[in-house]
Amino acid sequence: MTDSTLTPVQTAQKMFDSALAKNKQRADIVFFKAFIAGAFLSFGGLLHVIVSGGSAGLTSANPGLVKILGGLVFPIGLVMIVLQGQELLTGNMMTVPMLLVKRAAPWWSLPVNWTLVLFGNLTGSLFFAGVLVKASGILSAEPYPTYLRNFVLHKAMDPHWHQIFLRGIGCNWLVCIAVWQAMAATDVISKIVAIFIPIFTFVACGFDHGMRALA
Repeated sequence: MTDSTLTPVQTAQKMFDSALAKNKQRADIVFFKAFIAGAFLSFGGLLHVIVSGGSAGLTSANPGLVKILGGLVFPIGLVMIVLQGQELLTGNMMTVPMLLVKRAAPWWSLPVNWTLVLFGNLTGSLFFAGVLVKASGILSAEPYPTYLRNFVLHKAMDPHWHQIFLRGIGCNWLVCIAVWQAMAATDVISKIVAIFIPIFTFVACGFDHGMRALA
C-alpha cells in the first residue's frame, strides 16, 4: 500500500529536485509559465470579487460570512497553478533559495528567476484584467465597479506600511505551507485539499498577498 503523503524529509528532497529542474529551464519558458500562473491566479481573484462585491447586503449584516465565502472560491487559482506546474513568485521564494543553500546554483540565479516570474505573473494578471474582464464587460454592471473602486482605494490608502508588511508575512507563510503540503501529497485530491486549507485561511483572515494584489 502506497502512503498518501511523503515524509518531511522526502518532501524537502522532492521540492529541491523540482527547483533544480526549474532552474535549468530556458528564460522564455519560465516567463510563459509565470504568465499562465498570473492568469490562473486571476480566475480565483475574479471569483472572489464576484462573491464579495455581489454580497453588499450580506457584508453589512455578516461581514465574517462574506470573508468565509471569498476564502472558499479564491484557492482555485493556486490549485490550477500547482497541478499544472506553473510558476508563481510566492512558491519560488521558498524553493529557489534551497538551491543556494545547497550550493546547487549560482547566487544570481535567484534574482533572475524572481524577476522573470514576477513580471510574468504581472503580465498574465494584466492580460486577464484587460482582456477577459475589462474588454468582456463581465464586471461592468453595478455593484462591481463601485466595489472594485472602493476595494482598491481601501487597500492603497488605509493600511499603514508596517501593517501591509506584516500581513504579507502571514500570507506568504500560508501560501508556502500550501505549496509544501501539495508537494507532500501523492494524489490529486490530496493535493487540492492540501492547497485549499491554507489559502482559504489567508483569504478569510484578510492577509495581503502580493500576487493576489496583482490578480
